[in-house]
Amino acid sequence: MDSIKVAITNSQKAVKIPTGIRLLIRRSCHAVLELEGFEGSTEVSVTFVDNEQIRQLNAMHRNIDKATDVLSFPLGENGEYDINHDTGAKLLGDIVISMEKAVEQAELYNHPIQREISFLTVHSMLHLLGYDHENGGLEAVRMREKEETVLTRIGWKRNDSYYMGDE
Repeated sequence: MDSIKVAITNSQKAVKIPTGIRLLIRRSCHAVLELEGFEGSTEVSVTFVDNEQIRQLNAMHRNIDKATDVLSFPLGENGEYDINHDTGAKLLGDIVISMEKAVEQAELYNHPIQREISFLTVHSMLHLLGYDHENGGLEAVRMREKEETVLTRIGWKRNDSYYMGDE
């Protein structure tokens, strides 16, 4: 992997973004690409929203009219990605994180908001690279194992309290 550009935007006012989150998101994205042996330069966007904004996006793009924690909008398929013609970087896609849901889940699982945001970023990056857990089974287990491997590599210990139910 050559380089990764992560554009981070805060489009919500419900939750104050903790210090160091931008660096943590970049580290999380980089760790996923490193684990996957991803070749070439890449670009990803991450946007923080509130529950109402993510509910609207979820309804519009997935026909599910409820708030969720994170949405992934991949720009590639089967290893083929759009290219930024100015930089030559592969455009992986967009990650949208509900900061309100992140806070709720951090409290529910009794871990820091930083770990939750890191997990949501890693989870969504794997979706951008083509992983899917929607049908359960081996694919969901494989994705979960990769998430925990990346989180461990960037300093978050394995957490037995994760949830693999409906999203």
